[in-house]
Amino acid sequence: MKSVVFHTGKHKALPSLALLLLRLVFGGAMITHGYPKFVHFNEWSGNFMNPFGLGPEITLGLVVFAELFCAVLLIIGLGTRPAALVLAFTMAVAAFYAHAGDPFADRELSVLFLTAYLVILLLGAGSYSFDKLISGK
Repeated sequence: MKSVVFHTGKHKALPSLALLLLRLVFGGAMITHGYPKFVHFNEWSGNFMNPFGLGPEITLGLVVFAELFCAVLLIIGLGTRPAALVLAFTMAVAAFYAHAGDPFADRELSVLFLTAYLVILLLGAGSYSFDKLISGK
């Protein structure tokens, strides 16, 4: 009982399982934000934010790439760190640019996503991923 309650996390299966859970939850949740942008791309592209002067259509396309395609990559653990980097950048822009003047309650979700993606970026995909199968390590 003592080893279960006071487990230090040195067992490789548990951190990998935690990373899998983090990837599934935050990747799956992000898809629910990216899919509507993908489906309504033509409707939303005309007035989408344009923080870098690329144009609203290109900006929306990059957001769809991050929130939909990178989220899928995150879930399956393929190219996990680059996908997490793209998602973290997207959430940083959402939290600190798109919602810059808003109260924290309106930025909270973006900050939570940003934090999860930074954790995944730092730790990698874990053992239960395609990255692990490809690297063989």
